[in-house]
Amino acid sequence: MALLDSIEDFEHRDWDTDPDGQVRMAVVGLGNYGRNVSVPAIEAGDYCTFTVGVSGTPETRRAVADEYDVRTVDYEAYTEGAATDAYDAVYVATPNRLHLPHVEAAASHGKAVVCEKPLEVTVDRARRLVEACEAAGVTLMTAYRMQTDPVVRRLREAVGAGELGTVTRAFGDFSYDVLGGSRGPDQWRLDSRLAGGGALMDVGVYPLNTTRYLLDAEPVAVQGETRQSGPVDEVDEHVDFSVRFPGAVGNFAATLTGRSKASLALDGTAGTVRLCEAFQPRRERTLVVETDAGRAVFEDVGRDETREEFDYFAHCLLTGQQPEPDGRDGLADVETMMAVYEADRAGERVSLRP
Repeated sequence: MALLDSIEDFEHRDWDTDPDGQVRMAVVGLGNYGRNVSVPAIEAGDYCTFTVGVSGTPETRRAVADEYDVRTVDYEAYTEGAATDAYDAVYVATPNRLHLPHVEAAASHGKAVVCEKPLEVTVDRARRLVEACEAAGVTLMTAYRMQTDPVVRRLREAVGAGELGTVTRAFGDFSYDVLGGSRGPDQWRLDSRLAGGGALMDVGVYPLNTTRYLLDAEPVAVQGETRQSGPVDEVDEHVDFSVRFPGAVGNFAATLTGRSKASLALDGTAGTVRLCEAFQPRRERTLVVETDAGRAVFEDVGRDETREEFDYFAHCLLTGQQPEPDGRDGLADVETMMAVYEADRAGERVSLRP
C-alpha cells in the first residue's frame, strides 16, 4: 500500500536542516490562546524563544513577566518601538480587526511576522497587511499550523503523487463551542466589528485552507449559507459552504456552538483518507486510509502542530527561506470567505476565477 509507505513517518520534519541559532519572539496579544497555547509552544521549540509580551492589561503583563522572566509592554509602547532590541520577530494574536495595525507596526520596525488567521476582516485590510510587509521587505507567515503538521504534509505528498488517484471530493467540519467552559458572550469572537465574521472566519477557515493545501489548488467558485439558532446573534453561528476547485468540490461546515469536533476527508478514484480530531490544537489524531490494497487505522499520530508552526517559521528565518503559508496564502482565504458571505446574501453561486 504505497500511500501508507509515504505517510508512515508521522513525526518527520521534512523541512528541518538543523540550523544554529534561535529567533526571539514577541507575542502581541496575550489572551487565552496566545498565552496558554502559543507561548508554551514557542518556549518548547528548538528554534524560537519567547522574550517580549504585549498586552493591554497590566495584570496580564505582570503575570507573564513573572512566569516567563520576559519584558512586557502595552500596545502603545509596542507600536512606538519599545523593546525592539529584545525580539527578532512578532507573533500577532490579537482580534482580527487589530491585525493590520499590529502587523504594520512590526513591519515598520523591520521585524518578521507570523500573524493569526484570518489575516483581517476584509479583503482590502488583508491586502494592506500583506503589502505593508512586502514594502518593508519583511517575512510574513499566516499562522496555518495545519500546514506544518507532519501528517498533513505526508498527505499532501501522497495526493500530489496520485496515490489517491484523482481527488474528486473533500469533506470538512469544525465545531468549536465558543461559549463553553467559563467563556461567556462578552468576547471578541462574537463582536462583529472585531471578528469580521463568526463560524466561517474563526473555524471554517481550517477545512478551507487545509483542503487548498492538500490539493495544491485554488477555489474557482463558492456557495454558502450562514445562520443563527441560539445565543450568537452578531456573527454567523453556523455556516455550510461548498467550494469548487478544478476537478474537485469541497463541502464544509463550521459552527460556534455545540459539541466540539473536527474532521477532514478526501475521496479519490483510488482511495480515501479521513483525519479525525483534525484541527483542534494539541490533539492526538486518528488517520483512516482505505485503498484497494486494504484499510489501515493509525491512532495518536502527529506532533504538536503549534510547536511545529513556530519552529518552522523560525527555521525559515534562520535559513533565509520563505514560509509556504505566506501572506498571499492568507489573503486568498479572506477573498474566498468574503465570496461565501456574498453567496449567502445573494442566494447563488459566486465565481472567484475564470
